[in-house]
Amino acid sequence: MSDEIEQKHAIDVKRRHEQELMRKANVVAVGVGYCTRGGVQSKQVGIVVSVKNKVPLSELKTKDVIPTEIENVPVDVVETGPIRAL
Repeated sequence: MSDEIEQKHAIDVKRRHEQELMRKANVVAVGVGYCTRGGVQSKQVGIVVSVKNKVPLSELKTKDVIPTEIENVPVDVVETGPIRAL
């Protein structure tokens, strides 16, 4: 898939699932960007879910677990802390 098509697909999937993701505990933002794997930014486009702080899966309720992939688009969870308007 070309970068442009990959980005458009990721944006479409994000739009369809954004409200559902925003209802999960700790989530402060949802966007599209390059995924980070092992602390290194990759060239793989995905849905980036920003959370106040990362929590071990064992401490999350089932309804609050963020999937690793949605409609064949990878999902990257990034700890950003709270987001505030300036």
